[in-house]
Amino acid sequence: MGAGHDHGHSHGGPPPGTGGTAAAAYRGRLRIALGITLTVLAAEIVGSALTGSLALLADAGHMATDAVGVGMALVAIHFANRPAGGRRTYGYARAEILAALLNCLLLLGVGGFILVEAIERLANPTEVPGGMTVVFGLVGVVANLISLGLLMRGQKESLNVRGAFLEVLSDALGSLAVVVSALVIMATGWTQADPVASLLIGLMIVPRTVKLFREALDVLLEAAPRNVDIDEIRSHIMALPGVEDLHDLHVWTITSGMPVLSAHVVVDHAALDSVGHEKMLHDLQGCLGEHFDVEHCTFQLEPGGHAEHEARLCH
Repeated sequence: MGAGHDHGHSHGGPPPGTGGTAAAAYRGRLRIALGITLTVLAAEIVGSALTGSLALLADAGHMATDAVGVGMALVAIHFANRPAGGRRTYGYARAEILAALLNCLLLLGVGGFILVEAIERLANPTEVPGGMTVVFGLVGVVANLISLGLLMRGQKESLNVRGAFLEVLSDALGSLAVVVSALVIMATGWTQADPVASLLIGLMIVPRTVKLFREALDVLLEAAPRNVDIDEIRSHIMALPGVEDLHDLHVWTITSGMPVLSAHVVVDHAALDSVGHEKMLHDLQGCLGEHFDVEHCTFQLEPGGHAEHEARLCH
């Protein structure tokens, strides 16, 4: 046989399709964060109705998006950890990335709504009782800080969790803006502080959302992970004894924490006969496992001249 295939899991993580996505470990924390978010959402809706604060309503709207986002993240984790089989050979791992993408669209919608309403309120300011707004704003700040603490570690490992984390982070900043604007109104009587705070909340939502959108889109377009240098991988493989050439090298991400690689490696006839397929595959896996964070590797070994033979067959 002129070709060999093998799979390496150099970092001890589960292979694609076995149900071990990066976000799964944070399912419990996401549930707690969702409970906190729903509680604060209800409180802020009541607070906005009592005070007439647009900033508080804006933060409540963002809280609602946050709740939907965290809920979708949990649903995505459920589907992503279903076993592979049939036509879905990688299972439902991509569901997490789709959830992150939907979160982005929701965030952009909420951010746009807040900006439009804030501009309108600037032109037509209304009276807002500062004291009661401060109380409801502080409830949001404390609750969001608790949720941030729960999701801090997970957002470094999963785009899905990062989407929820960024929503909670912008919520925390929004709640802080509510408190500051209410204090300004109490101290100076400047009612336009409320729509100004709303503008700040909207502007905080958009840039982070665009960044997350680009990262999720990179995964869906199967771009190489940002922390993987394709040229460096190529150099390491080409430096192995007996390797003559390398083609069809692909590195992509199934979902957060699950980068995969495939490549056709052309090996000198004498070297392949000398060390054998198994030793050559072991060396390739060891090379990548030692230097690169690639979860799952598939190699096809080809003797010299095999690519030209395939080309002639195709024509």
